[in-house]
Amino acid sequence: MTVQDVRSFNRFYTNVIGALDYGRRLYAPYTLTESRVLYELAHAPRTDAADLRTQLHLDAGYLTRILNKFEEDGLVERGPSDTDPRRRRITLTAPGREAAALLDERARETVGAMLDTVRAEDRPRLAQAMRTVRTILGDGDGDGDGGRGAPRPEDVVLREPAPGDLGWIVQRNAALYAAEYGFDADYEGLVARIVADYAEDHDPHLERTWIAELDGRPVGCVMCVRDDAPGAARLRLLLVEPDARGLRIGDRLVGALVDFAREAGYREVVLWTNDILGAARRIYRRHGFVLVAEKPHHSFGQDLTGQDWRLDLHATPG
Repeated sequence: MTVQDVRSFNRFYTNVIGALDYGRRLYAPYTLTESRVLYELAHAPRTDAADLRTQLHLDAGYLTRILNKFEEDGLVERGPSDTDPRRRRITLTAPGREAAALLDERARETVGAMLDTVRAEDRPRLAQAMRTVRTILGDGDGDGDGGRGAPRPEDVVLREPAPGDLGWIVQRNAALYAAEYGFDADYEGLVARIVADYAEDHDPHLERTWIAELDGRPVGCVMCVRDDAPGAARLRLLLVEPDARGLRIGDRLVGALVDFAREAGYREVVLWTNDILGAARRIYRRHGFVLVAEKPHHSFGQDLTGQDWRLDLHATPG
């Protein structure tokens, strides 16, 4: 392989995905770099400017100009970092989230149209070829092969659900709980009703769903919905795929939900779970939830012990 081979491939691929074709309005009115900054802010909503500069390998002055433009347009807000007052935290405003969502939708439509031209029997080869390129040219993992190695927590992004993701939540909950705990179809029916209620009528200012994505596929989820009790949000349907566990995805999903609930003005977050879900209960405890009640019950074809947990959002962390 020569340098010319790589450059030729780069020209081919940027043309295929339309990265340089601004006539298609894929990124308009933003440049490709500006669109990437919006994407990163949308998927890591509490990012420091220094971390963003390092992650994207951007010149400090160039990134500052982009963020100044975004702030003037009302897309971002800047404030002191939670961890270091010398740093500046960047968060998207509601118009910023809308802009990022529009760009993401355009990108998905463009890639979807490209994949529509690929024969079904060729798609596995294409996916494997892409994984090979990423593995060989990714960050070195110290074993001398130049590959990225096992997935890392930073490879996971949290995003809002795309078309089909809500159906994925139902399917994966039903399949995983059947395989791991022997739950029957009653559980699938419960999850389907929860998801359907959310899809048909939810307030985006008070309710939200997060999808954890790794290598372009969903590997986790959680939902925040209004509870019947005034001032309470309810955590529902936390799930992490078995092959993605160990990357602190559950912690990040619950942390994102708690941050959202606090910023939305809720006074508490509540949840109901079962005592057999040990990993989930450890996550809840780490985030300050406390067990307030438990009761045996027979549901989903199993004898279980249901538990109610609560997080006081006004309590001082101890």
